[in-house]
Amino acid sequence: MSPVSTSASRSRHWLWPVLLLLGSLTLTLAWMFAALATGTQAGWMAVLAALEAAWMLRLGAFRPGPARAAVTILATLLIAVIANWLIAAAYVGGPMGLSPWESALRMGPHFAWTLLSLANGLGELIWLGIALLVAWRVGR
Repeated sequence: MSPVSTSASRSRHWLWPVLLLLGSLTLTLAWMFAALATGTQAGWMAVLAALEAAWMLRLGAFRPGPARAAVTILATLLIAVIANWLIAAAYVGGPMGLSPWESALRMGPHFAWTLLSLANGLGELIWLGIALLVAWRVGR
């Protein structure tokens, strides 16, 4: 192996967290806007979150294997939780004149859990299960 290829791979090692964070933020906002536009929880966006997380890790030169699959699954779950929290916050805070981020900061975990358990049904859980399988498969 030449010194050029090892230094190039080391110089890009810091890139995957930045790409994953940027992609996760944009997809979380897209999920929230899709849910608010359709009036549903948009559970199908979880599959897009899994695909996006795997793609960002691949672009950031994260090596394939169990670690990348685990990070992809974790990122998918985190995107789903934050997106659902923001969706609930938008529905609660909107009539009070609060933005979703202002409302999300004021909403406690018990209230958020109650709202999310009322809003998410079997369909959203199925979509999340499919997304976790997709995350495992494409993250390897």
